[in-house]
Amino acid sequence: MVTRYCASVPAFGVAFGYSGRMLQTIRRLEQRVDEGTRDLIFRGLFSTIFLGLGSEHLLDDRLIRHLMPGWIQYPTLASRGSGVILLLGGLSIAAGYRMHLGARLLGLFLLVVTVTVHVPGCFVVPAAIPADAAWIWTVLQRSNLVKNVCLFGVCVHLTTQRPGRYSVDAWLARRGKG
Repeated sequence: MVTRYCASVPAFGVAFGYSGRMLQTIRRLEQRVDEGTRDLIFRGLFSTIFLGLGSEHLLDDRLIRHLMPGWIQYPTLASRGSGVILLLGGLSIAAGYRMHLGARLLGLFLLVVTVTVHVPGCFVVPAAIPADAAWIWTVLQRSNLVKNVCLFGVCVHLTTQRPGRYSVDAWLARRGKG
């Protein structure tokens, strides 16, 4: 079956040729876009997950509260507090304002949520989840665990970085207030 699929897809063999051209295109783009702009793009893209989830925690958290572990006594308070943390950290990174503090805040948040929610969630399926849907719960928890580990790694890296010239910190430094 796999052989037939690969043989029937002409792009399979050609894809490797395209990858070389794709790398050349990326290199040309890197040469045209300065480091400050690449930093701004990175910070903007990286922070979108925190800004989006933070907004969801504050604006409509019904699904989030429904999926929270039963041991959380005040789910609305936990959700709203999480939303504030996610927004503050995300805005800090996006704006490049005290980015190392925003990265530490988000890193700590990710560590706590991963260890207390997603690691146990990989092993325990809540009673409210029907038996035939337990696999979905496991996949959700595993994917969130891996995502959070990756995001944590980037946050650790950002604690040692300075934002580029298109950041609030750089703007304040140019004005002599940083």
